[in-house]
Amino acid sequence: NVDLLMKSRISRRNFLLGSSAVVAAGAMQGIPGTPLSPPLNLMKSAFGQGNIAMPDTMIRMNSNENPWGPSRAALRAINAAVEEANLYTYFLSGEMSELIGSQQNIAPEHISVGAGSSEILKLGGLLASMNEGSIVVPDPTFEDLPRYAGANGSEVIRVPVNDNLETDLEAMASAVRRDTKLIYICNPNNPIPSIVEKNALRDFVLEMSRDRMVFVDEAYHEFVDDPEYGTMMGLVRDGHQNIIVARTASKIHGLAGLRVGFGFSHPDLAAEINRRMTGTVNIIGMRAALASYRDMEHSNFVLRKNKEALDITQGYFREAGIRHINSAANFTFVETGHDIDEVQARFMEHNIRVGRPFPPYRNWMRLSMAKPDEMRYFVQTYEKLYG
Repeated sequence: NVDLLMKSRISRRNFLLGSSAVVAAGAMQGIPGTPLSPPLNLMKSAFGQGNIAMPDTMIRMNSNENPWGPSRAALRAINAAVEEANLYTYFLSGEMSELIGSQQNIAPEHISVGAGSSEILKLGGLLASMNEGSIVVPDPTFEDLPRYAGANGSEVIRVPVNDNLETDLEAMASAVRRDTKLIYICNPNNPIPSIVEKNALRDFVLEMSRDRMVFVDEAYHEFVDDPEYGTMMGLVRDGHQNIIVARTASKIHGLAGLRVGFGFSHPDLAAEINRRMTGTVNIIGMRAALASYRDMEHSNFVLRKNKEALDITQGYFREAGIRHINSAANFTFVETGHDIDEVQARFMEHNIRVGRPFPPYRNWMRLSMAKPDEMRYFVQTYEKLYG
């Protein structure tokens, strides 16, 4: 059992201390901009030992990747698919749409399969720019759609997040103009792993989609366990037009390098997206995704380990009174008090690669979750550098 093997690497003393401290810290709700909890001396003994050796290779905490990689089922499918490298993937498109459709309780004609959700995002940006108008996006957010739309002639209206670093729906509605062709919302957001409350988002999407497209990027959907969160898939399922929801196999399924993603929209809009696709999913990515989406055990394992990594990392931030955003995804966002270029360079000296700058938050760091033992090493290093 992979889960038990990983736990066996942690000493009983540190594991129990870490778990107890995290539970105590997690009982306090963090509010951005305020001390998140009083000091917990127990956390010092769990995380501040300073006795974890620097790894020989670089730990990637900069790209929101899945540190566990593909499932064993996906790896077997990848190995077998190598012998199919001479084949196009058209004959698998129906099987993929049927599988994803059955899991999401949505008809296959609502589904677009792209080379990563980035292709679906860019097609949304392309459709908006073809109509020669503006798009409205929160700031900061994931840049694939706004960058592509901007490169194709759309004016990108960026709406700053609010004081709690949350997507500001009211401000976004106020920013919409008569020429606005698309509104983009990443939920949970990226680089800030906050969510938009489900009822407010549903009302917003329904209202805004009357006259323009609304694109909801749910790349981190599978990681969210906050009851205030809700997918917008139901709106697509119910037949509403002008709404696109995107998902990806890159995150929970660990297939980022194989580029498999999905768009969900009204059949007429899905047909338009499919007509304008710029490429196809490769045979290895398609086979891996088909196997992985049938393998819930691996996804559940990744969720458990991601939560463990977040508890270690955010538990330390709470104990130390370090401002951060309670994560609804597989990364967090933390205020370091130092320019991120300096922070990156200092962590690189310890074989840790952390997130790039996200203006205007030059003193904030996006930190992707690695494996729990690696996050313990990160905490030790953070305390050494900035504690």
